[in-house]
Amino acid sequence: MLVDNGSQRLRDFTEENFQENYTEITKGIWHITGLGHSNSICIEGESSVILIDTLDSLERGKILLQFIEEKIRKRISTIIYTHGHPDHRGGAGAFMESNPEVIAFSPITPSLEGTAMLQDIQNQRGSRQFGYNLTDGENISQGIGRREGIAYGEQRVFVPPTTVYQQDQVVREIDGIKLELTRVPGETEDQIMIWLPEKKVLCCGDTYYGCFPNLYAIRGGQYRDLAQWLHSLDKLASYRCEYLLPGHTAAVIGSAQIQETLQNFRKAIDDILTRTLVGMNQGKSADHLAAEIRLQPEYASLPYLGEFYGCAEWTVRAIYAAYLGWFDGNPTHLHPLPPEEKAVKTIALMGGSKSVLGAAKEALITEEYQWTLELCDLLLDSAQEVTEAKALKASALRYLAEYETSANGRHYYLASARELTE
Repeated sequence: MLVDNGSQRLRDFTEENFQENYTEITKGIWHITGLGHSNSICIEGESSVILIDTLDSLERGKILLQFIEEKIRKRISTIIYTHGHPDHRGGAGAFMESNPEVIAFSPITPSLEGTAMLQDIQNQRGSRQFGYNLTDGENISQGIGRREGIAYGEQRVFVPPTTVYQQDQVVREIDGIKLELTRVPGETEDQIMIWLPEKKVLCCGDTYYGCFPNLYAIRGGQYRDLAQWLHSLDKLASYRCEYLLPGHTAAVIGSAQIQETLQNFRKAIDDILTRTLVGMNQGKSADHLAAEIRLQPEYASLPYLGEFYGCAEWTVRAIYAAYLGWFDGNPTHLHPLPPEEKAVKTIALMGGSKSVLGAAKEALITEEYQWTLELCDLLLDSAQEVTEAKALKASALRYLAEYETSANGRHYYLASARELTE
C-alpha cells in the first residue's frame, strides 16, 4: 500500500512487534518471538520438550537450544512443523543431538508439474521480495518478523520429517501432553494447527498472524485459495482457546479477544474476495478492480490488519487470475502488439524518445513516480535512451519505496533499483 508515510509506518510496526522475547504464556508453554524471523513454541512434557517450529537458521536455533537447556532443562523429544516454509524449518539442525521425532503433514495439493523449471526466476524474485541483498537501513524488517539469518550469512539446516501424516487430523499424546494436529490449508497446502486441550492453547502457524496476510506472494507461486483459508479461520475460531500463538507476531490472549481478532481477520479477507468476485461478474478488469478495492476502513484501522506484509491490491489481482485467468474480456487484448512494437509506436506519437525522456524527468520532479516508471518502461521496451531511462527508473523506485507500507513491496522496489544501476 502506498501512503505518504509508508516506510515510517513499517518502521514503527517493526519496533513495536519484533523485540526478542521468551514468554511463558501459561505454565509449561513458552512462546519465543523476535529471536528469528518466525516464532517458536516450547511445550514442556513430563521429561522432554515438544518444539513447534525451529526458527529460520542454524545459528538462531542454537540460541534457542541454549535457552531450553538452561531454562527448561529437558531434552527435545519431538519437533512439529506447522508448515514447510524455510523460515520455520531452517534451524532444525540445531536440535538433532537428542534424535527427536520430526512431524509434518503432506500437502493437500502438490505443486504444479514443472514448477522446478522456475527455480531460477523464483529465487531471483524471492530475493527481491525478502530484500536479502539490501542493507539493514534499506530492509527495515520482513514485514512479519525481523530479517532472516541468511541475510547475515547464517545457514539453513533443514531436517526432513520422520513422520508425515496424510490425514486431516491426528490426535497424539506425547510425553504426557495431549495434542490435536489438524490440517488448516491457507498460506500453504501443508499448514496445520496444534491444539492443546488441557492448556487451552492453540498454535495456529501462519493461518493467522498480526498483519494483513500475504494472500499473494509477489515472488510468484500457485494461488493461495482464499475460500479455503476462510474455512481454516473458521476452524481456528471453533476452538474456545485462551491463548492463540501464531507463527509470526505476538500471541493473542483471552477468549473474547481471540474471537474478535479472528472474526475481523476473516471478515477482512472475505470482504476483499467477495467484492472482487462481484466486480469480476460485472465485467470489470483486474486493473480496474485493483484500483478501486481497498481494505474497508473498519478493518484497515485495526492493529493486526496493517498492510506490512501482504497487500489488498495484489490480492485482488491474484483472485482475478485464479477465477478468470489472464484474459480480461477486452478483445483488444486477445492478440496485442509485442511490447517493443507498441512502445516504438507510442513514443512516436508522443513526439519521440527525447520528448518521452523529458516527460519522465518532469514526472520525477513533480513526484509522479508511477508515471515516471511507466514512461521509462516505454523507453526501455523500445531500447531508446536506455542509460538515462534506467537511472530515472531507479530513482523513481527508490522514492516509491518510501511510500510503501509492505516490506515485500519496499524490498522489491529497492532491490530492482539496485539491479538497474549495477
